[in-house]
This record gives sequence, structure tokens and C-alpha cells, in this order.
Amino acid sequence: MHRRQFMSLAAAATAISVPAHALAQSEAWPSKPVRILVGFPGGSTPDMSARAIAEPLAHALGQPVIVDNKPGASGNIAADAVAKATDDHTLGVVINGNLTSSKTLYPKLAYDPARDFSYLSLLTTAPLILVAPVNVPSGAAFFEEARRQGDKWNYGSVGAGSVGHLGMELLKARVPGLKAIHVPYNGNPAVVGALIGGQVQMALIPPGVAMPQIRGGKLQAIGLTTSGRSALVPELPSLAQEGVKDFNLEVWTALIGPANLSAAARQRVSSALATIMKSAEVRQRMFQQGWQAVGTSPEGLAQRVSRETTLLDGIIKSRGIQLD
Repeated sequence: MHRRQFMSLAAAATAISVPAHALAQSEAWPSKPVRILVGFPGGSTPDMSARAIAEPLAHALGQPVIVDNKPGASGNIAADAVAKATDDHTLGVVINGNLTSSKTLYPKLAYDPARDFSYLSLLTTAPLILVAPVNVPSGAAFFEEARRQGDKWNYGSVGAGSVGHLGMELLKARVPGLKAIHVPYNGNPAVVGALIGGQVQMALIPPGVAMPQIRGGKLQAIGLTTSGRSALVPELPSLAQEGVKDFNLEVWTALIGPANLSAAARQRVSSALATIMKSAEVRQRMFQQGWQAVGTSPEGLAQRVSRETTLLDGIIKSRGIQLD
């Protein structure tokens, strides 16, 4: 055998052996049960997302996957616990705000979303629906009336700094003359009650909460916070179709780990999720709850976080919003 041929074969053998060695390392993880921290109570969207992937992820990894609810501070307590985890077997399901707006909203935030996490995958997404009482104008006429009413009209949200709050402030920036005043409530059911009772005239609410009220004739939908229609609620128009330009905002959940999560763990989880998030059972389960199952690469999640952080930082700073 000529020396050149021998060297070529040796190089090829080395190229083959490296991935095999890396695979062997990845298969050694996990060595014990994996814990998924959720910063919201049972029945919440992050909780449902975590439980939808827990069983198939356990099957893929060969170890139990335990969902551990640690609610409080809009999910920031659990997110901080994930950031500080050192056991290489702790992950977390978070919402938009934990990775995008919390750093700007909370100057004393205990973790840094840009440095303290390993991004693994987007899990679920949904548009918000701009809803209103049934006794106010619909469609484009809604915005004409809203301008006329000025600060006599209110809008509700589940709290200062929530996506519903920041989304409405972004909408006010996109719709000249819209001056509705923010009224925070403790949860979407209270927001819905205030809409039906006429205490507030608009709110941005996820489809899973809004659609039963809309289909029951208790509320009306003005439009979706997307540039086009959504498969979740194909009958509803987008706000862009009602004349609102450059307004595209979704709520979502994502799976993350601490920044020190091993390469083996990242590889196993990302590989498993690539299959899990395409599962018809998982997709149907989330769809029935008003969410689309969406798996992404770690890079895809990082790009989304970066893009939305820029968008929400701009509205937070321009409106002077800051929380303790």
C-alpha cells in the first residue's frame, strides 16, 4: 500500500471513530433522574409543556424525568435555580419574559439570561388575541373608537411586565392615538371577568383562554398579534389585516439548562427533542390546549431570544417601565 493511500485510510478511520466516541460519552448521560423545574403552578402553560415532554424524554433518555413546580416571581425563582444548578441533571421550562424582558424589568435580577443558561429548544408558541367586550365596535372601527375614547378606556393584563402588558404598550406605540390605561389583574380569569363586566375594554389573551369566551359570545376577537392567520384559530384575522403595521408578538415556552450543562447532556436532550416535538401525540396534546408544538435547534432559540429582547427592551425603556 502506498504511503498516501495509508494516510488517507487512517484519516478516514479517525474521522469515523471521533463521532462514535462522542456518542458513547453522550449515551453515558444521564446517570440519574432528570429534573425539570417549572416556575409556575400545575395547570399553567409552562407546566403543561413540561409534562407533555417528560414521558417521551424519559423514554429517550432511559431515566425518569421529574417535573418540579417552583412558582413565584413570574417564573424567575425557578429560572434562577436552573442557572445555579451544578448537578448536570437539572433543566427548566421558562416563558418569554424569563429570557427576554426580565433583565430590563428587574434591575436586581439574580441571573443573567444571556450568560447563565444553555438554550436547548423552543417548545410551544401561540399568538395573543386582542379581545374586547361584545358591545364595542369590531374590526378597524374598534381602533377608531379606542382613539376617540382616549384614556377613558382601560386594558387588562395578568400583571406589570407580563407579555400582555408589554404587548399592549407595543400596540399603543404602533397605533397612534391609542391611550388606554393599564389595569393589572391576578390571572387571566380575572382579566376575562373584567372584560365581560366592562371594567376594561381590551386585553391580549392566549387562544386557550380567549376562544371559549369568544365562541360562547361573551367576548369578541379584534385580531391576532401576528402578520398572518394562525393554524390554532384560522377563523380569526390578524391585526395586520385590521391596519396595524409591524406588530408580531407571540407567547412561548422553552427548555433550558444551566450554562455549565455538559456537552453530553446538551447533545442527548437536543437530539431527543428533535424527535419528540414532531410526535403527533405531543403536537395534538398541545394543540388541544391552544398551543403549537415547535421544536428548534439551540441556535434557533438563541436567535429568537436575541430578537425579542431587542424588541421588548425598546418598549420597556421608551415607556419607562421598571419593576422592583
